[in-house]
Amino acid sequence: MSLSDQNEELETKRQSRVDEAIDVLRQLGFDKGRLNSRSGMILLGLLKLTVDKPWSEATNPMLGTSAILDWVNAEYYSKTYAPNTRETFRRQTLHQFVAAGLAQYNFDKPERTPNDKNNNYRVSPQALELLKKVGTVEFENELTDYLVSAPGLAQRYAAEREMTRLPVVMPDGTEIKLSAGGQNVLLKSMVEEFCSRFTPGGQVLYIGDADLKLGIFQQEALATLGIELDLHGKFPDLIVYMPDRNWLILLEAASSHGPVDAKRYDELSSIFASSTAGLVYVSCFPDRATMRKFLSDLAWETEAWAADEPSHMIHLNGSRFLGPYEDEELSAHR
Repeated sequence: MSLSDQNEELETKRQSRVDEAIDVLRQLGFDKGRLNSRSGMILLGLLKLTVDKPWSEATNPMLGTSAILDWVNAEYYSKTYAPNTRETFRRQTLHQFVAAGLAQYNFDKPERTPNDKNNNYRVSPQALELLKKVGTVEFENELTDYLVSAPGLAQRYAAEREMTRLPVVMPDGTEIKLSAGGQNVLLKSMVEEFCSRFTPGGQVLYIGDADLKLGIFQQEALATLGIELDLHGKFPDLIVYMPDRNWLILLEAASSHGPVDAKRYDELSSIFASSTAGLVYVSCFPDRATMRKFLSDLAWETEAWAADEPSHMIHLNGSRFLGPYEDEELSAHR
């Protein structure tokens, strides 16, 4: 057999295995957006299932997105996925695998932040036992039982995540819980430390959370201030209204994402252009070391605050300290 014939045969075997994986996802009830080669190859990558391995030899190691992408490139794809495809892997396949209970995210340490290099995914043990039987009569017999129990499994994993929720004491003394990890550790400090010192009597109108059910979004209160926001807007991470001064404090948590730089300043100014309250822009950092990395990017007429020194704040130019600028003031300072 010539080398070209060997390569053609290998590609045929690869595609056949990917097609098998897509069919498995179909039988597991995934939607059309997941019934494609990308999702099939990601499933095979999570299982470390090479072309020549039977499904019975599938495994479920904990793998980061980069490791999954590299494995797919090496084993299954003749046209290499670029490194920036990792976000597509995460958002378009891995997130849905986790939501369905097929995979687990950071099973070993749920509180990791989004930019932690050790973030990982693995196929759930229950799903692994089923997938090892693909192609056998046992798979057909056990698939129904698995699909019946899958919602229960998802609820169990949700209960495990609930144990790692982050309690946050609001300015009025009530308590909410945010999902653990990510920028929410900083958000907790922003609510409990920043607000208690710099926005006394303030009302929290919005808190962003990756789990939308846990966030706060006071649409009616915002509407009374002339602000109409939709769920797909690029909101700041925390919005606090100070009724005694008629100030709206827009706070960005700059732990994993950027602060209020010139571009973000313009975005927020546009989003909240109809506000009848004066706007105050604050970049919040977990510590001064992180702040230093962004200091040269911060927009003028904004504030900067670090959680490790909560009683201090840096004001970037302008005639006011923690206060809104009227249009005529802005033109005078620019």
